[in-house]
Amino acid sequence: MAATLGSASQGQPRGVGPQHCVTRVELSVVAANLLDRDVASKSDPFCVLFHEVDGNWVELGRTETAVNNLNPVFGVKFQVDYHFEEIQKLRFALFDEDKCATQLYEHDFLGEFICTLGVIVSNKKLDRALILANGKPAGKGSITITAQELSDNRVITLTFSGRKLDKKDFFGKSDPYLEFHKQGEDGKWMLVHRTEVIKNTLDPSWKPFSVPLVSLCNGDIDRSIKVLCYDYDNDGGHDFIGEFQTSVARMSEAHNSLEVEYDCVNPKKQKKKKNYKNSGLIVVRSCKITRNYTFLDYILGGCQLMFTVGIDFTASNGNPREPSSLHYINPLGSNEYLSAIWAVGQIIQDYDTDKMFPALGFGAQLPPDWKVSHEFAINFDPTNPFCSGVEGIAQAYSACLPHIRFYGPTNFAPIINHVARFAAQALQQEKAAQYFTLLIITDGVISDMDETRDATVQASKLPMSIIIIGVGNADFAAMEFLDGDACALRASTGEEAVRDIVQFVPFRDFRNAPKETLAKSVLAELPQQVTQYFKQRNLPPINPAPE
Repeated sequence: MAATLGSASQGQPRGVGPQHCVTRVELSVVAANLLDRDVASKSDPFCVLFHEVDGNWVELGRTETAVNNLNPVFGVKFQVDYHFEEIQKLRFALFDEDKCATQLYEHDFLGEFICTLGVIVSNKKLDRALILANGKPAGKGSITITAQELSDNRVITLTFSGRKLDKKDFFGKSDPYLEFHKQGEDGKWMLVHRTEVIKNTLDPSWKPFSVPLVSLCNGDIDRSIKVLCYDYDNDGGHDFIGEFQTSVARMSEAHNSLEVEYDCVNPKKQKKKKNYKNSGLIVVRSCKITRNYTFLDYILGGCQLMFTVGIDFTASNGNPREPSSLHYINPLGSNEYLSAIWAVGQIIQDYDTDKMFPALGFGAQLPPDWKVSHEFAINFDPTNPFCSGVEGIAQAYSACLPHIRFYGPTNFAPIINHVARFAAQALQQEKAAQYFTLLIITDGVISDMDETRDATVQASKLPMSIIIIGVGNADFAAMEFLDGDACALRASTGEEAVRDIVQFVPFRDFRNAPKETLAKSVLAELPQQVTQYFKQRNLPPINPAPE
């Protein structure tokens, strides 16, 4: 059994908006040498998991109570969504259960441990002392937290129908539905899925449904699954029609128009009637198992995120020697362009093994002939525009400022098409090997809006995403338009983008916030865009995790 957070049942995200989740992690908790708070017997501990939301602790779930036990091994696991772009603070608190207490604070406190999910995941197994509210050790009490990635990403899709089911309703036929239960480690049956109700029929055909294989049978295709058929009643007293047991291995025999039939048996009727055969038939019409790869599956499987930076050097940024300029060469530190490069680059560089990134500029006049360029290498080496890591990009940026003249206009299309040419070459890949991310940092209004729209719509067909960070205080309405969250972006021809690949963020919203907040907002949609592209193309990871 698991206490779950972050997603509703069957792995569907709660609410709307992008799922920023990278992977689901299961946390197991074992405690030792707990304080003894009971007079006549030992403590009856249970563990509560909280996470921090806006400075407050919010409960995520709790384990069962281990009766009379100072060294509990809890059976209930916590399932947590792990977000690659943010810090997740967790608090494990142990209490001695008092049967009369209704509020958590009324139970005796046995100690707690606070850390981030990142620390647990990077350690896989974490052993720590428990602390009391006053900061002192909780006796010799300790907690061990073990993290396991729920990496079985297989999904089973099933289609069921019924034939000649028992008539249960006095005035009409039955209103049948199915329930699927799996057997837990303790032998008890646990509900996994319930179909919709089909009204007034003895020969129902239910809609196909999909559930994670882990949910249906813990990933074990030979594990018993009990299927129960009921007749739905509005008053909640649903009539039992019959049941049968099966396994995923057995149901998998249903494919290519081959069906698997089961007698739907009511054991009470079977006992009473000698010649009873069944209460109808339940038929598996199709059974298909697929892999639902996550962002982390692709990354761990060897996919490289190819990161390119595009920097706006148009005249509207102001003279870099003046403190009012967005490109001000600040002897004491940073400017908004550098801050944006660092915030995004520091996270994304971990996903590229060679950490060599092309850094391009646009909207400036270049020596020696002072022609305007809308895609030039900021290290002035067109044959090798690569910089080593984010540090290399920052150095090349600072070094090029004194040697160029800010000009205009603000054209995005050349730099988008530049990266798209490389992304187009990756179209030949048969597996998920490369994905391109273009970070454009700009101070203003786009001059070539039609061309940029056209370039973006074409790029939406490629393994490519565009992140735009707006610096300064300009009107960024056009950027919001490119970021197709409100409605799908269309090219000047009317062609619609096949997916939303642009994420726009105004830097001014984050000026006084920690730098992690900018990175979180900027990179929020990237994992989803990567997985969406590879799924649309049906591309598996280069080295998928073994079954």
